[in-house]
Amino acid sequence: MKARQPRAKASDRLQSRTSPALKAPLRRPRGLKTRQAILRKAVNLASLEGLEGLTIGKLASALRISKSGLFAHFGSKEDLQCAVVDAARDIFVERVVRPAYEFRGLKRLRALCENWLSYGEGKVFPGGCFFSAASLEFDDRPGRVRDQIVELMRKWLKNLEHAAREAQLVGEIKKEVDVRQLAFEIQALAMGANWSSRLFRDHSAFRLVRGAILRRIEQDTGPVQSRE
Repeated sequence: MKARQPRAKASDRLQSRTSPALKAPLRRPRGLKTRQAILRKAVNLASLEGLEGLTIGKLASALRISKSGLFAHFGSKEDLQCAVVDAARDIFVERVVRPAYEFRGLKRLRALCENWLSYGEGKVFPGGCFFSAASLEFDDRPGRVRDQIVELMRKWLKNLEHAAREAQLVGEIKKEVDVRQLAFEIQALAMGANWSSRLFRDHSAFRLVRGAILRRIEQDTGPVQSRE
């Protein structure tokens, strides 16, 4: 009677089925640096293809990981979209908002505008300003993603308005100026720069709008000004 050959271990059988000679293994999400690395890739994709164009399958393919691996981080397409909006917000705050808060009043208002224009012109996201594109994409799409974008854009307008109101209180901006109107016009000009840059590939768009915003602020400045 022949001796029975020992059964191969489960790990040996798995290694045989997935050896490099047969099939290149997919990387697991834990092989990536962090969840933030996944989200940064997702933000870049969304800036080019839109949040609606971003799917777990497309992101998994771009990262060369399994869809099931991404589902462990994001249970649905909407969850992924909301996480991407949050990630884009963090980048925007770091590049645009936080540096301006070293200043107050008119200096802060000018810094917010300059930082925004530098962020758009410098292509922090390959598709241009993430929130300009997302605002247009979701303006008529009710749901969690739209609600999130609306809340963040309101906060941005409030940042502009608050800086202008501070400047007004110390006489840097004329007391009769409607600071909400001023914030609205600044944002409209800034979004116009992103639109012209992306649609027409206009390399002068941010330079032109930078001048327009500075002139608009200058119209409302009072006798006490902080230009240095």
